[in-house]
Amino acid sequence: MGHSEMLLAVAGLDSTEIQKRTQMLATGDFSSMPPAEGLAHQWAYRLTKEADQLTSADLLGLQAVFGGRRALDLVWYISWCNYMTRVADAFQLPLEEENVFEEPQTPKTESETTK
Repeated sequence: MGHSEMLLAVAGLDSTEIQKRTQMLATGDFSSMPPAEGLAHQWAYRLTKEADQLTSADLLGLQAVFGGRRALDLVWYISWCNYMTRVADAFQLPLEEENVFEEPQTPKTESETTK
C-alpha cells in the first residue's frame, strides 16, 4: 500500500474515497475540494512537480488564505515529505504492502461465523 493511501486510511477514509483522493493527487485536479483544502493540495502538487515555477505571487496567495505561519508550515511539511520520498527512492526502500497502522484483525470464532 502506498504511503498516501495508508495515511488516508488512517485518517478514516474508506476505499472509495481513497481511490478518489489518489486520483486527484495523480492528476492535480483539486477543483472538487473546498477552496482552502484545494489550494493546499495544489501547492503540494506544484511544489512536488514544478517547484521552479512557483512565484512570490503564489506564496502570497497561500499566505492570504492560511496566514504567514500556517503557510510556512505547509511549505515546510510539503518540502520535508518530498525530501523523505527522495531519500526512500535513493535507497530503493520498498513501500509497505499493508496499512501498518491498522488494528490487527482478530480471527472470528466458529460461533461468530455461523450467526
